[in-house]
Amino acid sequence: MRFKVPVCIAVLLLSVTTLVFAGEKPGLQKISEHVYAYVDGKSPSPASSFGANAGLVVGKDGALVIDTLVSAKEADRLLADIRKVTDKKVRYVVNTHYHLDHAWGNCVFTKVGATVIAHENALKHRSESAQALAHPENFGLTVKDLEGTTLQGPTITFTNSMSIDLGDVTVVLNYPGPTHTTDSITAYVPQDKVLFVGDILFTGYHPFLGEGDITRWQQVLGKLEQTPATKIVPGHGPVSTKADLGKMETYLKEFDAAARTLCAGKSADDAPALAKELIKRLPEQQRNKLANMVELNLRLKYLPQPKEKK
Repeated sequence: MRFKVPVCIAVLLLSVTTLVFAGEKPGLQKISEHVYAYVDGKSPSPASSFGANAGLVVGKDGALVIDTLVSAKEADRLLADIRKVTDKKVRYVVNTHYHLDHAWGNCVFTKVGATVIAHENALKHRSESAQALAHPENFGLTVKDLEGTTLQGPTITFTNSMSIDLGDVTVVLNYPGPTHTTDSITAYVPQDKVLFVGDILFTGYHPFLGEGDITRWQQVLGKLEQTPATKIVPGHGPVSTKADLGKMETYLKEFDAAARTLCAGKSADDAPALAKELIKRLPEQQRNKLANMVELNLRLKYLPQPKEKK
């Protein structure tokens, strides 16, 4: 979710993400011998981290968390579920990128001694994160939702790649280049052949494209299709496969081509009608969550931004 959000777009974002599903939130699912995750959250609401996933890797010398959700409350839930799985010390937190639904729960884990790791480009977004936390209403969040939440950025960063040894299991971090954001990374557990890709992949969700480098993103997805991983955890959606990477690549290509054609000579006032038409042109991939994200993407990336009144 982008942090500099004009009022009209904030209202749209609210409409995108206020659907709440009844029922108890599921706990961590066991993905492989060393890996657990929240996957395919049934409540893509702001307070429930917009349906974001989070992961846990457990080794003999400690544990590593991949993404920490949107708030201290959400991170407390994650930590409580971690304690149902292991009593190992959480030594590290890895943020796949800086967005609020993946990094604002860091504060809970730093309190228990975890070190936060991210790509070096995450440091460039500190002011955007601070602005967003000061105006949670722009994202459908309330002060109560964010009670106890403070910003805790990375204290360790890397440029290209980094390996983290948890004793009997290793987590390999890699920066593939600009994709969903300029700091989006992957986290691979070679022993288990499990790959976390953050918001480089959305499965079953319409993705947020507002900060994306669409051309390079497609190239990265093509390269990731060569991964030896047998299980892929996206930023949003169920455990996925290489086929889902291909579908995402196709989605980006067709979205970009259609959006450029439809938006030529149009203005932000045309966004609702353009979004309806664009959805008809997108490939059928059973993306049934956050459909209004299509309009948000058009407003942010393809249509002239309305001038703010002084």
